[in-house]
Parts: sequence; structure tokens; C-alpha cells
Amino acid sequence: MEKKLTILGAGSWGTALAILAARNGCQTMLWGHNPEHVQALQQTRENRRYLLSHAFPSNLQITDQLSEAGAFSDLLLVSVPSHAFKTSLQQIKPYLNDGCKIAWASKGFNPSDGCLLHEIVADLFGEKTPAAILSGPSFAKEVAADLPTAITIASTQNEFAAELAEILHSSRFRTYTSTDVIGVEVGGAVKNVLAIAAGIADGLGFGANTRAALITRGLNEIIRLGIKLGGKQETFMGLAGLGDLVLTCTDDQSRNRRFGIALGKGENREQAMLKIGQEIEGFSAAKETYLLAQKLGLEMPITEQTYKVLYEGLAPQIAVENLLARNLKAES
Repeated sequence: MEKKLTILGAGSWGTALAILAARNGCQTMLWGHNPEHVQALQQTRENRRYLLSHAFPSNLQITDQLSEAGAFSDLLLVSVPSHAFKTSLQQIKPYLNDGCKIAWASKGFNPSDGCLLHEIVADLFGEKTPAAILSGPSFAKEVAADLPTAITIASTQNEFAAELAEILHSSRFRTYTSTDVIGVEVGGAVKNVLAIAAGIADGLGFGANTRAALITRGLNEIIRLGIKLGGKQETFMGLAGLGDLVLTCTDDQSRNRRFGIALGKGENREQAMLKIGQEIEGFSAAKETYLLAQKLGLEMPITEQTYKVLYEGLAPQIAVENLLARNLKAES
């Protein structure tokens, strides 16, 4: 039976995954919400706005019609910003085929209540619907350029994880499977917050020592929250935890890191966002993670100081000083 895949979201990551799946021989349809952008994709056969110079395979179709996208396949992969995740699923739901399987590459929490994205899927489609998250250290441009990459696909249904892994796996794109959906989701959401923090430190002119400390203590915060929510510790030491955290905190392809650097150099929030021109997932994730930690009674000092810089106008230099002034304690 011919493999078919619908991808919701024509940003850089959705486009890269669509190119990957199509290269692997999968009949693929990419949906975008902006008719003008979709028309440009159809005419040029590349995403010049977000992923320049990567031509679309002939078996990659583009549409702005939810009805067409929903009917195309029994496997839907959502790659929209987390704040649009629930709305996007609600809008496409009437057009999906019966028994459609739902996967997502979105990273973050639901902004209205801080819930994890798998909870939205279960609420909209039922607990028994095959569901999976795709996450790990992966920049869209490198995937589109066919550079070696490894990611994790997590699902409580092993058969679905294996099916999705087979569609995406290639000689240059390695897929590992996991059953820890919660752990993979938490790692993917909170690492963006820590990337902003690492960027701020670099923007202030601090060195590699500071960055290494932020990454290491930041990982501790991810583990603390993830385990509290039901994730497994070993997940946070893998691709979707430590791997993704290192990538996004250390490379300037990361939008969240670049956003933090701009703040550290004295630019205001609006200037930094305008300059980057794409979604900064860590901005909303900082608020959602901070509020969730407060609700659960968890200590997440890097997340807290990042939140205060972003939402309370705290000067980045003061935020760093606050972290350094904390009481001495054992590392673990």
C-alpha cells in the first residue's frame, strides 16, 4: 500500500519534514494557512521565505485547503507553533478520515492552561487514537540539506511509532522510538526557554564557562519538571532532552538563542522579534513553564529569571546576578 502523509504547517520545520518524507518515496501533502505563501510555494516549488534553495520533490503537493489536506492521508503530522496547535486540530478535524493517526513536531505547552500537547489530542480525538511526538536536535535547514540527523519519535502505541519512523528514516535521517511521550514533550518545550537564557548570557559577553553551566543546570530543571509530570529520567539524557538542549543553546541557527543574544546586547523584546521574523517558541514557553513550576511547587531558577526578563522587564545583567547570588547548596 502506498504511503501518504499530510503535514500541517508550511514553516521551515514542516517544509523540511515534507521534503524528507517525499524524498523517501512517501506521497506527501503540505498545508499552509496563508494563500499567498502557498501560491508562491506552488509556483516556485521551494519555500523561499523559510527554507531557500531546497527544491520540492515531484511527489510533494501543496495546498491551503483544509478539506483537501484532511482527506489526503490517514496520517497527519502537525508542525505549527504550539499556540496554534489546538485551533489547527479543531479546524481540520471535520475533514480527517476515520481512524486518522495524529503526530506532531510542535514544541511547547498549550498557552491557555499549560497542558501538554498529547492531552489536547486525547481530548479532541479520544485516548485510543494513535498519537506520537517527533522531537530531537534538528535544524530544518540541515534536514532539508540532507545532513546527518537523529531524532526521537515517542508514542504509547509501538506500531504507530514504527510506522512514522519508517516514513521518515533514511540513510541521513535516523529515527529512534520511545514510549515516553511526556518526557519528550517536556524536553522539547523547556529547552527553548533555556536557549533564550544561554543567548542572553552570550549577548552580555559571558564566556563558555557560563554557557556550559547554564546548559547543565538547565538540564536539571528539565529533569525536575519532567519527572514531576510523569516523564522518565533516561529520556532527558537522550536526543529529545540533552541533545536538543545542547543544539539550541549553542548554535546560532536557533531562533531562541538569537533572541536571547539580542536581549543581552540591549535590544528590546519587540526589536529582537522583528529582526528574527519567525516564531520564538521559548517566549511563550517561558511563561507557561514558570507558571507550571509555581503551580507544582518546583524550583526552576533559570526559568524564573528568564521569565522575569521577558515579562517583568528585569535587566538581563540583574537576572544573572540573581542566579549567582543564590544560596550555596549541593549539586544534586
